[in-house]
Amino acid sequence: MSWINEVDIADADNKLKPIYDELIRSRGKISNILKVHSLNPDALKSHLDLYMTVMFGKSGLSRKERECLAVVVSRADNCEYCVNHHAESLSRYIKDKTLLEQIKKDYRQADLPPRLIALCDYAHKLTAQPGKQSEEDIKQLQGLGLADKDILDLTLIVAYFNFVNRIALGLGVAFNTQELQGYKDEPSN
Repeated sequence: MSWINEVDIADADNKLKPIYDELIRSRGKISNILKVHSLNPDALKSHLDLYMTVMFGKSGLSRKERECLAVVVSRADNCEYCVNHHAESLSRYIKDKTLLEQIKKDYRQADLPPRLIALCDYAHKLTAQPGKQSEEDIKQLQGLGLADKDILDLTLIVAYFNFVNRIALGLGVAFNTQELQGYKDEPSN
């Protein structure tokens, strides 16, 4: 559901249908943020490949950290679609509903471990003040034990969610409770 036309599963052509089928097989269903790409299957495929890499690929960042970053970036961008989608995913790792709500509203008010605070601070700064990053920001992350690959992964996640937030906001991608739930956390191979 968005402000532009989308192709339903039943109407998917030979280029789009295999992508939809793979999404249903691996993730359980098709999210509205991916369905909005249906008029451009090549863009959908590229988007999906990037998503699977940054959110599920091998990394020193945990799934919990990645989902928390998604929420923090999306909150900074005021993207309710992505805040709610990724808070739902984060709820698999954080069972404390109060803590989860604090992260959704303002991670700085949540009782998070120092490493996660540093990751979130970096993500928030890069989102809210692009161009203000410095070598000191990287050194701080390295001082917490993050490898350069982890810092690259962190930056890719932040950039990815800024990209996705703008798609959701720019095209009016909507959600409801049913659309938020029912996804597989770990994709099926």
